[in-house]
Amino acid sequence: MSRLFWCVVPAAGRGARVGGDIPKQYLPLAGKPLIVHTLERLSAHPLIAGLMIVLGAKDEHWPTVDQLNGKPVLTTIGGAERCDSVLAGLRALLAGVADDDFVLVHDAARPCVRREDISRLIELAVPAGGGLLGAPLRDTLKRANADGRSQATEPRDQRWRAFTPQIFRRAELSAALLAASAAGVTVSDEAMAMERAGFAPLLVEGAEDNIKVTTAADFALAEFLLPRTV
Repeated sequence: MSRLFWCVVPAAGRGARVGGDIPKQYLPLAGKPLIVHTLERLSAHPLIAGLMIVLGAKDEHWPTVDQLNGKPVLTTIGGAERCDSVLAGLRALLAGVADDDFVLVHDAARPCVRREDISRLIELAVPAGGGLLGAPLRDTLKRANADGRSQATEPRDQRWRAFTPQIFRRAELSAALLAASAAGVTVSDEAMAMERAGFAPLLVEGAEDNIKVTTAADFALAEFLLPRTV
């Protein structure tokens, strides 16, 4: 596949579950801010043309990176929710990115994504009209009541955990995000917006060590995984 793809990285959130005054994407991981590891991993992929980072309006911690691995790193300002930030990133892409071009979206807090998984996602999801990395649910799934007690065991057949990157056409994803916002629906990821718009994104199985750093304990795990997931 000869075409190249831009990647939008929403990074306007604070990561409240980690705590502290510094947004989690800027906390140190193996000697660098978490987000820098993520951007280095993305920019090293030969099919990624450049990165559009979506920052908070009063972000004082962005390390002013403008190039990685010879790829341009651009920034724009996001919104209150992830979906708002992704839409802002899509709108801020260069004029050379056409409406029908596919664009990747990746979490700033997923520094361990494997190159081979990005390649597989592009290879399989682009012909399918869009898709996302994920993994079939393998653990037993419980439904809890208000007191935190197990109330029922849910079926895990055809249940997947959703990862990123996710990849969709620029215009189709933009329209799906706008439609969700107009309906007052806060979507949790891009695939949810596309599902609401009538699409059926392809689920592409990826490595389960593509973790999202969410809690303080996840930093130690991510540091362990980084050199093992290239």
